[in-house]
Amino acid sequence: MSTKSTQSQACCNTPAVVSKGYKAKGDYITIDGLKTYATGPKDAKRGILVVYDIFGFFDQTLQGADILAYTDSDKPYQVFMPDFFEGEPADISWYPPDNEEKGKKLGEFFKTKAAPPKTLPRIPKIVKELGESKGIETWAIVGFCWGGKIVNLSAMEGTPFKAAASCHPAMVAGDDAPGITIPFIMLPSKDEPKEDIEKWQQGLKVPNVVEWFPDQVHGFMAARGDLEDEKVKKEYERGYKLVLDFFHKHM
Repeated sequence: MSTKSTQSQACCNTPAVVSKGYKAKGDYITIDGLKTYATGPKDAKRGILVVYDIFGFFDQTLQGADILAYTDSDKPYQVFMPDFFEGEPADISWYPPDNEEKGKKLGEFFKTKAAPPKTLPRIPKIVKELGESKGIETWAIVGFCWGGKIVNLSAMEGTPFKAAASCHPAMVAGDDAPGITIPFIMLPSKDEPKEDIEKWQQGLKVPNVVEWFPDQVHGFMAARGDLEDEKVKKEYERGYKLVLDFFHKHM
């Protein structure tokens, strides 16, 4: 098991990251009844399913999907991000939940919209439909925050994915680790509990990388990434390079 930083081989020419006003390169399609962001070369045979954070389609997350799709010239990907919350994501003003009202709203959202059993059964159907309609032969999956938990639970026996990535994941549980059957990279921020991550990694039986971002906040690679801050922007770029390099190696 490696916890050391690895030099990215897959994406030496990361596109310039736009701090604000990002114009997405992809478009929207409907898959399994869900509005889905689709990006990447349409003849690519490798696919990445992105599970966003609870704030839905944010510029930072859409830009990340485009980076995943177009950066690795040797292994281009079609990338898809379904709107699992069907147009009703959480309000980013609720986070961090530093008062009773915010905490109540977030709690209700997780109960009614973000409970994993609502999302998990849709993933195999989405992958099957996309494979048939878009010609995808090999899949990876990446998730942010809440999406990181969905990725953990989607990497078990019978998974359609060949590799998985979880960025600043929520709800990390050591009990999930032994059931994971595919190579896995996790990128925790300073806000994830170190003890939980270490227990999770110790339980893995597959090739894995855990790379900490100790000066970044939960959500820095997705909706909560302040890309106008040069340090955040640099680490945002590094995070995507690490994910792409891992997928390049294992797909």
